[in-house]
Amino acid sequence: MRWTEQVVVFLVTGIIGIAANVIGYHHPIMDAAIGYAILLVITLLGILVTHIMPLKLPMVFWISLLAIFVASPLSPVASFVTKYVENVDFLALCTLILAYAGLSVGKDLEMFKKMSWKIIVVALVVYTGTFVFATIIAQSMLHVEGII
Repeated sequence: MRWTEQVVVFLVTGIIGIAANVIGYHHPIMDAAIGYAILLVITLLGILVTHIMPLKLPMVFWISLLAIFVASPLSPVASFVTKYVENVDFLALCTLILAYAGLSVGKDLEMFKKMSWKIIVVALVVYTGTFVFATIIAQSMLHVEGII
């Protein structure tokens, strides 16, 4: 996918995500738009870093690293970022991503059939493992910070 196509997809996703935030979660439209714009900038910078770095790691790694740094207390813009990004509801964006994933699987249905039933077991193990370990890490960090 070319750079311009990626930006167009992100912009369309952002417009739909902002609409979902405003309609479904009653966030102010400007706060949600600024929050999504921040997420878009972080994503585009992560994509740029992926192409610049000689170390070949997945794009999600660089985007996550940038997002963690920008939102961490070490960052001078952390309070600004968290103030606006908290107006972008995760479920509003997650619905779009799941819909896209469903369309993607539907497009490659013949390939999906060739993988047989074993792919469902692998997918369930991966999803369960990701959820369980993310929960353990989140629980541990919340205890360390004294929040719970």
